Amino acid sequence: MNESAVTDIPKVKTLPDAQTVTEVTHWTDRLFSFRVSRPQSLRFRSGEFVMIGLMGDNGKPLLRAYSIASPNWDEELEFYSIKVPDGPLTSKLQHINVGDQIILRPKPVGTLVHDALLPGKRVWFLATGTGIAPFASLMRDPETYDKFDEVIMMHTCRTVEELEYGRQLVENLINDPLIGEMVDGKLKYYPTTTREEFHHMGRITDNLENGKVFKDLGLEPMNPETDRAMVCGSLAFNKDVMAVLEGFGLREGANSEPREYVVEKAFVGDGI
Repeated sequence: MNESAVTDIPKVKTLPDAQTVTEVTHWTDRLFSFRVSRPQSLRFRSGEFVMIGLMGDNGKPLLRAYSIASPNWDEELEFYSIKVPDGPLTSKLQHINVGDQIILRPKPVGTLVHDALLPGKRVWFLATGTGIAPFASLMRDPETYDKFDEVIMMHTCRTVEELEYGRQLVENLINDPLIGEMVDGKLKYYPTTTREEFHHMGRITDNLENGKVFKDLGLEPMNPETDRAMVCGSLAFNKDVMAVLEGFGLREGANSEPREYVVEKAFVGDGI
């Protein structure tokens, strides 16, 4: 299911830190994305997250950390979210429409930024589900292609339809007037499923450990001298991937101490 609505909406601010919804797309019965107006004062690094939400039934803001899926040059902000029927926030957020308002606290933070990685030749973006959101930002940032010769986007979901957001984004990058030429030949996309038959299957950890992804893409195994990685998924996924990356000799870094890989620990999961 792919229903989209776009229009020009007057940006009337009636809530504190309010931004206006400009587009909503429902990708599946569990996944949706939306775009909102961008505060003129907001500056962020591609890959960072902000706190967004709605007013709760008790009249207090209900906020959660969401990675900004749009690149830092975009005039609007894009977010990609799971739908949780009984989730305190997404049970309401999934019903937003164009013209509605959300609360956005314009204080971006996060570890999935280029500054937290040492210089390298290849960068691996490793995500499950809506964890692709920060990489949707980074894949559209010219700095990514200035810093790395190769960009590998590994994205795993349960079913094929859950990969659609990422698939369309990657396919459209080649025709992007700003970075299309930079992307061509540098970006390699490796989507896999875990529950539905697909041409690539299996968990990211398995495809790294058994070498399948390297064989399928014609790449050399990871090397801490040349490879960098960013990870975004559930806490269990992050822990498992970290063990694999460290098995290849990569070390975890941070904004204050850049190393070979970084992990986003503020990922919005199934309980929202």
